[in-house]
Amino acid sequence: MTPSLFAATDLKTLRREAADCRACPLWKDATQTVFGEGPSHTPLMLVGEQPGDKEDLAGKPFVGPAGQMLDRALDEAGIDRKKVYVTNAVKHFKFVPRGKIRLHQKPNTAEIKACRPWYERERAVVKPVLVVAMGATAAQSVFGKITPINKNRGHLIDLHDGAQAIVTVHPSYLLRLPDKDARAREYQRFIEDLKIAGSHLRKIARAA
Repeated sequence: MTPSLFAATDLKTLRREAADCRACPLWKDATQTVFGEGPSHTPLMLVGEQPGDKEDLAGKPFVGPAGQMLDRALDEAGIDRKKVYVTNAVKHFKFVPRGKIRLHQKPNTAEIKACRPWYERERAVVKPVLVVAMGATAAQSVFGKITPINKNRGHLIDLHDGAQAIVTVHPSYLLRLPDKDARAREYQRFIEDLKIAGSHLRKIARAA
């Protein structure tokens, strides 16, 4: 199935439709579609890059090591994950096999474009006022074009429909940093980005 923008209904329907998605070749090797998860209507939406090995097997986003780091950072930033809708720009795990290990591969532009309508339909249903794009693949999906992380992180960016977005790194980036001090420093920067999101949402809630 190729996703259509003209049928945004509810998350249960979207999840069922996405399970049969054949818009790009990634479905052939992945275990299953990993759709978003969270409240059907919430002001905050987190967008990651793609499922990893653990997510591909579980069918849920951010349940592996990157998800554990995200949970910890959200907690430190004062954001309750249960009140956030979490999804990925690409819904199938892209990997290359190395023996018994499946090594993550970065989705290409064609794969991101093929999957973008699912993200757009999720956002049409959830109606967040703020989207946090975590990683380059997520930023490309959210903005519809290649969007460098370091040039754009740390501040609110207007989206076409009145919502706003924040760009930050993906938690897996932090896990890959070999230097302990650099990892601690970048983790704090990640928390600060999430705190900007939390502060913005509190401001909106007070004004409502």
